[in-house]
Amino acid sequence: MMDPNFEDETRSMQQAIWKRYRPVVLERLELLDRAGAVARTGALSEELHAEAASVAHKLAGSLGMYGYDEGTRIAREIEVLLDNPVPASARLWELATELRSSVFPVV
Repeated sequence: MMDPNFEDETRSMQQAIWKRYRPVVLERLELLDRAGAVARTGALSEELHAEAASVAHKLAGSLGMYGYDEGTRIAREIEVLLDNPVPASARLWELATELRSSVFPVV
């Protein structure tokens, strides 16, 4: 059985790291929101497409460390969607919205 103090310390460290990482996550979510909105108009540039794919990859790799397993799943789905040179625009918008809600639920 693990030492309860160790578990508390680990949880505290994880929360401190999340607090520092949170603004980065918000920036990345905003980029995905913007990419989703632009994709809906059919005008997603190659640059924004590449940035969104990179951000989705980073979120897929990191959200699970903070307990956001659903966020990781959604970010991976966005990443796969963006592997297509012309992503399904409505689906990108939906997934970006779903991802934001999974990480920062409205209370």
